[in-house]
Amino acid sequence: MHRSVYLLLFALLSAPVSGKGLFVSDSSRTRNYVLESTMLGYFKKDGMRNPTLKANKGDKVRIMIVNGELMPHDLALEKHQVQTRPVLEKGDTASIEFIALQDDVYYCTIPGHRIAGMAGKIAIVEGALTNVAEVAGEIPLQEGRRMNLNFETGDFTDWTTEGSGYKPLMVHQDPSPDHDEKTQLGIGGHYAFSSGGTAHYRQTGVLVSAPFKVTHPYASFRVSGGALEDTRVELTEEGGTVPFFSITGSGRLPLQPVVVDLRKWKDKLIRIRLVDQETGISTIPYIKDDKSAHLNFDDFLFHTTRPVFENELKKEDIIALPPVDVIKYAGLSGRDAAKYMTAPEGFKVTLAASEPEIIRPISFTIDAKNRLWVAEGHTYPVKAKENEGKDRILIFEDTDGDGTLDNRKVFMEGLNLVSGIELGMGGLWIGAAPHLLFVPVDFSKDQPAGPAKILLDGWGYQDTHETLNNLRWGPDGWLYGVHGVFTHSKVGKPGTPEAQRTPLNAAVWRYHPVRHEFEIFSHGTSNPWGIDFNDYGHAFITACVLPHLYHVIQGARYQRQGGKHFNEFTFDDIKTIADHVHWVGDRGPHAGNFRSAKKGGGHAHAGAMIYLGGSWPEGFRNKIFMNNINGARLNVDYPKRSGTGYVASHEPDFMEMNDSWSQWLNMRYDAGGSVYAIDWYDKNQCHSPNPDVHDKTLGRIFKLAHQNDKAVKVDLYQAKNEELIKNLLHPNEWFVRQSRQLLQERGISRKERKTLLKMMGESTDIPRKLRILWTLHVTGSLTEQDYIGLLAYENEYIRSWAIQLGTELFPASVKWTEALTALSRQENPPLVRLYLASALQRLPVAARWGVLANLLPLSGDAKDQNQPLMLWYAFEPAVAENPGKASALALKAAAPEMLSYVIRRLKAVEGAPAKRALQHLKTNLESQGHRYHRELELLAGKE
Repeated sequence: MHRSVYLLLFALLSAPVSGKGLFVSDSSRTRNYVLESTMLGYFKKDGMRNPTLKANKGDKVRIMIVNGELMPHDLALEKHQVQTRPVLEKGDTASIEFIALQDDVYYCTIPGHRIAGMAGKIAIVEGALTNVAEVAGEIPLQEGRRMNLNFETGDFTDWTTEGSGYKPLMVHQDPSPDHDEKTQLGIGGHYAFSSGGTAHYRQTGVLVSAPFKVTHPYASFRVSGGALEDTRVELTEEGGTVPFFSITGSGRLPLQPVVVDLRKWKDKLIRIRLVDQETGISTIPYIKDDKSAHLNFDDFLFHTTRPVFENELKKEDIIALPPVDVIKYAGLSGRDAAKYMTAPEGFKVTLAASEPEIIRPISFTIDAKNRLWVAEGHTYPVKAKENEGKDRILIFEDTDGDGTLDNRKVFMEGLNLVSGIELGMGGLWIGAAPHLLFVPVDFSKDQPAGPAKILLDGWGYQDTHETLNNLRWGPDGWLYGVHGVFTHSKVGKPGTPEAQRTPLNAAVWRYHPVRHEFEIFSHGTSNPWGIDFNDYGHAFITACVLPHLYHVIQGARYQRQGGKHFNEFTFDDIKTIADHVHWVGDRGPHAGNFRSAKKGGGHAHAGAMIYLGGSWPEGFRNKIFMNNINGARLNVDYPKRSGTGYVASHEPDFMEMNDSWSQWLNMRYDAGGSVYAIDWYDKNQCHSPNPDVHDKTLGRIFKLAHQNDKAVKVDLYQAKNEELIKNLLHPNEWFVRQSRQLLQERGISRKERKTLLKMMGESTDIPRKLRILWTLHVTGSLTEQDYIGLLAYENEYIRSWAIQLGTELFPASVKWTEALTALSRQENPPLVRLYLASALQRLPVAARWGVLANLLPLSGDAKDQNQPLMLWYAFEPAVAENPGKASALALKAAAPEMLSYVIRRLKAVEGAPAKRALQHLKTNLESQGHRYHRELELLAGKE
């Protein structure tokens, strides 16, 4: 028998307990809520998303969250100030209890999750909370006969199938044996439709109803199943092909009601189409099939007025994912892999080397002879016992210019967990946690010239794919590297006491090869696996999971994938420069894996190359290339100046590998302007600590060349300084970087210094002027007065670099501080103001006040993406040192958040000066009416 009327009962569980807390209530009730947490939101059992949780004032409320996926979540309340512990694994639970005193908002504190939709309301109501809602409707008629749109005949009368061999299911048990046996669908009568259930999710087809006349202004039906574009309910006009209404499932099994406004289609004939064109089959060996790839449907009814359902499913609550990306190949030979890549017109991909000559290439660099030095990571993913490492360093050379690396040497073996290498200063630098090593090299014999020296230790390897990696020389002569968020290091020279070591995770770090100084350049992001510098010496890194691209500023703190900043008074951090992401949907980065081709391929990136090779078309210069691992393609972003920094837009993907095993880890251009890329090549695209998950026999090196490229034979090790200095003007940055690095190693004469100064004065090209400036700096050829003179240079890039380089050398100099303060009084471009803010963190706290007083009031920077936070990071320690001075300066700050930051910081400072400063702020703000309402509440302790 069909149910044309069904009841929805919404009742809250209650149990008698005594209320506790500041508010004493006559009520002895406990309101219990259980919510499933996913990136889609928090869900009740009936499928309601982010439900409003109701209670009477004074009730004790208990909220339990159950993690619905393999992503961390938690639940916190804004006003009641309670928070669950994080739930990490699927099925994990956590709870909070509180006394309901006021309306509130619950949300997930994990970065990015609240914005993605994980938030709802707590409502204080009066009276009983138990409600019964009755929703009546009528079954559509055909010639006076009730149609079988609710399947209560137990068959598919009034329906026809499309699709060869398609056998839709008639569900008549709840829970259903064709679905999750623990989950009830909520069948409206005796039967419901399913295109396959979780047991037969692979089958596809379409079920189409007979046409029927729209006799009422509204309709409802219930649906569940995949939140996938190819599992959907469609309503179409008879004879039409384009649906006027369409909705997918929510990704959950319980059926939820959907309401359709049919007023425009009154008296017209329509059909229902139940579409399932999604197999759910994963093309990636280690990714499970998606069993939600099916459609469940029941209870189509007409209504005279718009029905109201508490758990109504609305389109805006669904983030439907597109079909699985088609990647044509997998497990190809090296030659076939190169053959099937789709390079742009004018470009050619050549297999330069492959297994067994190269296996598991994890890092590489190019020497001054244009040869590749490649690290093989045989030990990964588990660090070997002492003296049992299997990693090695190989040297490859293309001797005849045909693109094939036909000469191969073994430079070094027995290394343990190598993750990054770079050449320079007479040797090979190796990152192999827990060590940063230096191996002197005899380049005439291509052999070590002595034993490896441990420069730094304490590098962590808790997560062996987030260790120190991607070593690269910066234009300032420091060796730069990156480090992931879930590995925790405490770095220092061997023998450094624990308290004197530098802690880091999620960071860009650097090491000076002459002064042997180690420092953190910036904090934050996720697991960066690529860093490079543009024509102006600005650093950029690529990352995973978080948005993928960051302009790296000295002293900056960037959004983190997890954990907290080391400085508890950070309060906020700098976000990505990208105006886009490379994944689809708002369900978090992982949900779009292998479905994100139209956005760039997915969240996982490796490598960073800003092309400055000189021979490719000019349109590629200063654009950043990164490999999209899930998408098997090269993404390209174009960072353009904006405010103090950059905004990066998405360019068309450069090329597709068309091979799901492809895993390019990094790219570099060579002396001819062509690009080499190392390919880890493995069917498993994700890190696993289980070594048996990863292939141990494969690896490739590819050469990507434009038709303009010409093979170059060169040996800059034999070049005289005169030639190296001329190379600083070369259009190919490879020559510039190699020559600058060799000049840093050798040093220059007074005559050569004069030559460089003359070249800098005569050049009209800013990038060339910068190259000369950097060379003068790394060779120690400039005095403090020289840097002070450069602060007056008319160009913002020269002036800003003078700030950074001079502050590196003279941070404690009164003369230098006075020069920076004088500069900050001038009307400077945004970039110069940014570098001043960055430099402040390197100055003694007491020396910062003058620059802060000049920069904080500038209204032009108030909404800049970098400057307010960079100023705060420099200002924050000064607040504790001189509360009175800080409070006075805070009142003049242009950035709206600066005042509240200072108040929060002062409240953490003990002593009378801080209390007087807070009282001074309170008195001042109260005199200005409601303008500072939020700050006054903060002062009163209401936030």
